[in-house]
Amino acid sequence: GTSGRQIFQPLHTLRNAEKELLPGFHQFEWQPALKNVSSSWDVGIIDGLSGWTTFVEDVPADTISRRFRYDVALVSALKDLEEDIMEGLRERGLDDSVCTSGFTVVVKESCDGMGDVSEKHGNGPAVPEKAVRFSFTVMSISIRVEGEDDGITIFQEPKPNSELSCRPLCLMFVDESDHETLTAILGPVVAERKAMMESRLIISVGGLLRSFRFFFRGTGYDEKMVREMEGLEASGSTYVCTLCDSTRAEASQNMVLHSITRSHDENLERYEIWRKNPFSETADELRDRVKGVSAKPFMETLPSLDALHCDIGNATEFYKIFQDEIGEVYQRSNPSREERRRWRSTLDKQLRNKLKLKPVMRMNGNYARRLMTLEAVEVVCELVPSEERREALKKLMELYVQMKPVWRSTCPSRDCPDQLCRYSYNSQQFADLLSTTFKYRYDGKITNYLHKTLAHVPEIIERDGSIGAWASEGNESGNKLFRRFRKMNARQSKTFELED
Repeated sequence: GTSGRQIFQPLHTLRNAEKELLPGFHQFEWQPALKNVSSSWDVGIIDGLSGWTTFVEDVPADTISRRFRYDVALVSALKDLEEDIMEGLRERGLDDSVCTSGFTVVVKESCDGMGDVSEKHGNGPAVPEKAVRFSFTVMSISIRVEGEDDGITIFQEPKPNSELSCRPLCLMFVDESDHETLTAILGPVVAERKAMMESRLIISVGGLLRSFRFFFRGTGYDEKMVREMEGLEASGSTYVCTLCDSTRAEASQNMVLHSITRSHDENLERYEIWRKNPFSETADELRDRVKGVSAKPFMETLPSLDALHCDIGNATEFYKIFQDEIGEVYQRSNPSREERRRWRSTLDKQLRNKLKLKPVMRMNGNYARRLMTLEAVEVVCELVPSEERREALKKLMELYVQMKPVWRSTCPSRDCPDQLCRYSYNSQQFADLLSTTFKYRYDGKITNYLHKTLAHVPEIIERDGSIGAWASEGNESGNKLFRRFRKMNARQSKTFELED
């Protein structure tokens, strides 16, 4: 804990050395100048609603929001990496006085809603206050040299999932489900991002002016946010996937063979079809034509698989399988609520006694990681009567444990090349097991993340080189800091708060 001294000074008392670290300190220009964005560079924290013209009829958004101007924040991030850039040029044997243009910066964007962030004072009603954080991470910087076809990478973020590399751009007190307010606030961010993609940034790095271009990849979104940003129906939809057009029934029949087809541009085209209904179809026919795109896509995301939620989603699924296996659901039809409850408490008790796993209200990352182990499955098997079912459960977990590092690791081709090679084979085996031994759970239905885990992992890795590195984890860790700065710990009693 702290001894009553203020850790965070008000902005005006920051030393100049610290001001250099905040956006708004370094001079820069864009060529051509950014459309609809002021050319002033010394802009610090701005009101998140600025750049949002209000008309008399408009209800002003009822929220507090603060942000940096996107370009100013990117400049600050690059100046932070100035030494790494110069070092990278030296290591590649490049003469820095020649390398003044042709730099490419790849940026990962993340955005996540946070539940209850109300001030806690031990008692009284908790007011439902929610927040959304939008942040970005500089993933890599490369340079194209005369006569070379490929860019040479001079910087790669070693810890793409650390909150240290994840730079906040916008904080807003908004419920992520409040689509109107969310889009109103992120609107200017989207506009700035679009303008920057058509221009070059000129800043001084290592004493010389150099020019950079930017690529933005919105991969740090959980499925709920992707669906919201891309105009897709909510996650309970028959259209089970944000990457392909498969329906839930199709995905449970054919678990492995799908390819990525969805894209932001296609979503926009489909929205236009949805809006105009050019073939005068019925609602059902129309919906099938646009595959569940029924709102205007607002921000371009790169459809990927969110590693953290994938863990959680699959663990939830396994937890339910464990429950069903304890009750031997495979040989009976619809058991009562009471029975299910009994199996569940049996499972919880066993996990608590043998693995020290306390039951959780909602599955979280830590619980998921502990549950998805061979050790956990051994413990669960003690409650499963049939030897044959125990073997099947163990096999299922063995395959899963083989598959998991592939979508968790930052660089699978380096960290787990064997598992990467075997992924498609393993996922095929896994799917076969589900559609035979565990058919009672997968008849015509499958969860969103399980579908993605089985069908899309190799293709995403082929495209991006990694799933783990592009996940939203850095932003999630940043959420913890946000809570810390608000002197507020979610879903913990006061006694917890006194410990740290």
